[in-house]
Amino acid sequence: MHCILFLHFPAYPRLLGNMNTPIEFRRRIGPDPHANGARTVAVNGCPDIFELESGDFAVIGIDITAAAVPKLPQTAGCGPDERIVLVPRKTLVLAKPDIPSQI
Repeated sequence: MHCILFLHFPAYPRLLGNMNTPIEFRRRIGPDPHANGARTVAVNGCPDIFELESGDFAVIGIDITAAAVPKLPQTAGCGPDERIVLVPRKTLVLAKPDIPSQI
């Protein structure tokens, strides 16, 4: 399986005009998925969540776009420049204490 990096950018329209905007990782959100020799489904570093210097988040997960798009609610969409990634429950729950509570 391959991992992809899904970037969530509230400021995405601003960045579209300048694709040379550097991505800088501030910190990992939650524990290292391979701490103490733990193994993950994809084994190559997935899954993971990072906070970027911009305050946005980057998520590494398994690309489930093809299977998920047909099942999205009518009010949701996935553009050609977007991917839907699977993030295991354990990853998100363990990251909860590190997720900022303010915008």
